[in-house]
Amino acid sequence: MASFPSTAMPDPSQAAWLQNTHTHKQGAYLISTRKLPILKAGPIDAMTARLGIPIPEMIFGDNLVSISHQPTGWSIAFTAEAALDRVDKTGKSMLRVAYAGEWSSSREKTSAGISEVVKPFDWSYTTDYTGTETAGATGEALKGAEVDIPLELLKRRDPILFHDEVVLYESELDDNGISIVTVKVRVMAQRMLLLCRAFMRLDNVLVRIRDTRVYVDFEKDEVIREYIARESKFADVKMRLMRSGLHPDHITAVMRDAQQVAEHVDIVQRGTESLSFAKS
Repeated sequence: MASFPSTAMPDPSQAAWLQNTHTHKQGAYLISTRKLPILKAGPIDAMTARLGIPIPEMIFGDNLVSISHQPTGWSIAFTAEAALDRVDKTGKSMLRVAYAGEWSSSREKTSAGISEVVKPFDWSYTTDYTGTETAGATGEALKGAEVDIPLELLKRRDPILFHDEVVLYESELDDNGISIVTVKVRVMAQRMLLLCRAFMRLDNVLVRIRDTRVYVDFEKDEVIREYIARESKFADVKMRLMRSGLHPDHITAVMRDAQQVAEHVDIVQRGTESLSFAKS
């Protein structure tokens, strides 16, 4: 979680951070969220220089979601700049030229052509960001493990004590789709779930979803992080939606909803990690 200088009279930006940071304590954990407006020109230029790539048109650089384990100091935080820092800056992971050609041919304004599409960074802003982890005082950290998040427990209708949704960044990909990273958090008495979702839809070309889930069991004092990457061609997802019985008139709207689309996009990568603070 971000720290603030200890001053009697904080400057306006620090005051805004404090005023717009909401916290909830549950067991040994402190959950924090912060939502502020889109960055102004100066901070945008500074972030662009630090990252070395152009940044999305809607960048919420002061936004934050974090979970911290107070007894040890372990924490995991989600911010826009850290997410963008995981975007490929070399062009090696960007969409293939074949896809770029499809996009170019589908655009209303085709004069720019492929030269506008093929840039030396991943212009789709796809990120594999799983959060920024800070180890605990004695080295506590997430480690690879064969463990599953207990979805059945999360389906229970337990009262929600704290919840929020925070946008980190968004791009409309030259009006041909969307690339957006959001973080949702839901806290109940015994457990909580954080979902960081990167959703990229390039119309008539490709759909990508990168999900990071952080599950905390307050009673067991345990944390599980799960990362799932999904990717399918746009046409394949559309066909699967039609085969599922969805009315053709609803396809376009549903393709804009990552929640409804996700189960129709192929899983290409999955991994889990865990951390237990419980004393043996």
